[in-house]
Amino acid sequence: MTRRSLLLSLVASLVVTSLSTGEVAAQAGDGPSARRIAAKVQAFYDRTKVYKAGFKQRFWVKSTGQAKHSSGQVIFQKPGKMSWRYTNNGNRVVSDGTIVKVYEASNKQMYEQKINKSQYPAALSFLVGGGNLLKSFNLRKLNSKKMQYESGYVLEGVPRTPTPAYQKMLLYVDAQTSQVRRVLLLDAQGNRNRFDFVDPKVNEQPAKGEFTFTPPHGTQVIKP
Repeated sequence: MTRRSLLLSLVASLVVTSLSTGEVAAQAGDGPSARRIAAKVQAFYDRTKVYKAGFKQRFWVKSTGQAKHSSGQVIFQKPGKMSWRYTNNGNRVVSDGTIVKVYEASNKQMYEQKINKSQYPAALSFLVGGGNLLKSFNLRKLNSKKMQYESGYVLEGVPRTPTPAYQKMLLYVDAQTSQVRRVLLLDAQGNRNRFDFVDPKVNEQPAKGEFTFTPPHGTQVIKP
């Protein structure tokens, strides 16, 4: 994955107009409403100070029909901190709550930008202590059976304020815990970026220095 696509997928574009995966709206009265599900998701993350999980990423490029697979560990800590460690390629995405750094090991490049100057995605902001799903998105519940996720609920979110960064996201929500187990992001070019979160742990203290990062000597640092 290039520096630009990594940045867009994790910092600017977390999510065309329709899916071709059998997306179907749920029938009225079929279990809890989209708003009720979203409120429970919001409540879970509102009371969570630290969230840690393994992740598996599948980035599918429509123009080539090819997919790139990555994996690693991610930690979110309020307020505004996150750390993505890619174990398969050495890439890093780090925010200390003020600065976002996106490092691509293969190109020896790091993109650095202040949070308040970036298009910080609402899709992530509710995880790190800011933003609200109900206020940020028009939500609807999809048919879980059709979406092959019968163990929980699938919410489609379209941003209330239009943005060129993304068009749509899908949240796959565990019915028992109200945790988001999968995020599927869709952009205007038809690309799909899927994150599956595995073995989540809540409120475990992260290691010292987890949200700081100094790139290797010789790295080109790019600041817009």
